[in-house]
Amino acid sequence: MMRIAKFLARAGVASRREAEELIKQQRVSVNGEVVSSPAFNVSGEEKILLDGEKLPETENTRLWLYYKPVGLVTTHKDEKGRNTVFDNLPPSMPRVISIGRLDLNSEGLLLLTNSGELAHKLELPANGWVRRYKVRVFGAVKETDLQKMSQGVTIDGINYGSVKAEVESKQGANTWLKIALTEGKNREIRKVMKFFGLEVSRLIRLSYGPFQLGSMKKGEVKEIPQKVLREQLGSKFEL
Repeated sequence: MMRIAKFLARAGVASRREAEELIKQQRVSVNGEVVSSPAFNVSGEEKILLDGEKLPETENTRLWLYYKPVGLVTTHKDEKGRNTVFDNLPPSMPRVISIGRLDLNSEGLLLLTNSGELAHKLELPANGWVRRYKVRVFGAVKETDLQKMSQGVTIDGINYGSVKAEVESKQGANTWLKIALTEGKNREIRKVMKFFGLEVSRLIRLSYGPFQLGSMKKGEVKEIPQKVLREQLGSKFEL
């Protein structure tokens, strides 16, 4: 038995958080009865419908690497009508969701999966997966500030964990930094840099845990083979 929200996520129709919203909107039914709680348990043998339609057949858990270009938002629908990551994927791909996000003006590695459950697990800070970035900033970079970043800071009442940054190169008033963090709150790098008087002019995610951007081109999609996926995720992630 498992919670209905988790079951929907495993079916790939939504992330677990999105599944909980679908349930709150009374769009999910089990054996003809509308479900009102995401904690409702199912075995999978029931007749489970979303908006009156059967759920898609459960597929093997799959994972893709995508080089997100600047100018795309990481959402399935954008109220401002902007281009999305999902509008620009190959038509042969199944419905996927992102693991974490990159904002409109950021680029680099974005992980995509057909499993909402896997997305939920890989986003958890408790996994300790390091996310690495190459970031260009404008302004005076002080070693004392880099040390403070590594200890974590509080900005507008929000606690940001350790942001480990080191100088890679300098050109005039611009500096390229190598940055590593394990949490990744919304626009965290940009907010932390601004707090220390630095303006981010380019942000590229290079890796997410064991998965690397490598030599991928902008807009390129690459699926991780099942064997490699199992090796990389290890036994703590059930596929």
